[in-house]
Amino acid sequence: MKKIYFPLPGNEDLTEILIHKEKAEKGIVTIRSFPDEETYLRILSDVKDKEVFLVCTLHQPDTKLLPLYFLAKTAKEFGAKSICLISPYLAYMRQDKAFNTGESVTSTYFANLISGFADTLITIDPHLHRRSSLSEIYSIPTTVSHAAAHISAWIKYTIEKPILIGPDSESEQWVSEVAKNANAPYVILTKVRHGDSDVEVSIPHLEKYKDYVPVLVDDIISTGRTMIETISHLKNAGMKPPICIGVHAVFAKNAFEEIKKAGAQEIITCNTILHESNRIDISDLLIL
Repeated sequence: MKKIYFPLPGNEDLTEILIHKEKAEKGIVTIRSFPDEETYLRILSDVKDKEVFLVCTLHQPDTKLLPLYFLAKTAKEFGAKSICLISPYLAYMRQDKAFNTGESVTSTYFANLISGFADTLITIDPHLHRRSSLSEIYSIPTTVSHAAAHISAWIKYTIEKPILIGPDSESEQWVSEVAKNANAPYVILTKVRHGDSDVEVSIPHLEKYKDYVPVLVDDIISTGRTMIETISHLKNAGMKPPICIGVHAVFAKNAFEEIKKAGAQEIITCNTILHESNRIDISDLLIL
């Protein structure tokens, strides 16, 4: 079965890597907006009887969903054998519970939407908090890959004498795996979140790690408040400037600049979301 890869806008670089690795065909599609901001879409490649892969990382998802939907439905209309959505970063995973009466559990509704036009889904380190797997909300087969080994390798071969620091107790299993594969020690912070941008952090005893390079590891760097707070505590503890590593470079608003300004030595992310901080290539995790 022939494979054809279509990049949604902003996903061209990652798609080129995947096409090269898979020796697959590059799909040509025109996507633009009418003057009234409705979407125009036209597939220029032959998709009949082919496995169609749509590459679309889903940060800032609201403006991406309709073009993605239209592309999938059009490909099916013109004879595509199957539609696989490759979404390195999967949105709408945070609101997985109604905390207050009347709240929308958007993770479930978003999963229903995706399951309605894609046959399969490939993603990396989705933010599974109160859920054990994507199958709880997605009705299509899903493949979940993990960036931990890639991050471990980068740390092991790039940083001399690292000490890994996890943001909270929920991260311990993940951070401990990264630390083990990087042959590095780790500590886990105690974090109390008072609001979306108000996070209080305490750090375990660090005196014995004064000559180590602190490495802050998290799956998603969004507002960056946890890392900023942690950097401040590390400074007060007399530690070296830390290296901050995240799988997904969401960086809401001006979080990237604020983390740098707080005193991070370097900010490193995987290329699940295109960003200047991308240093760790995870493209091989997106191939079936």
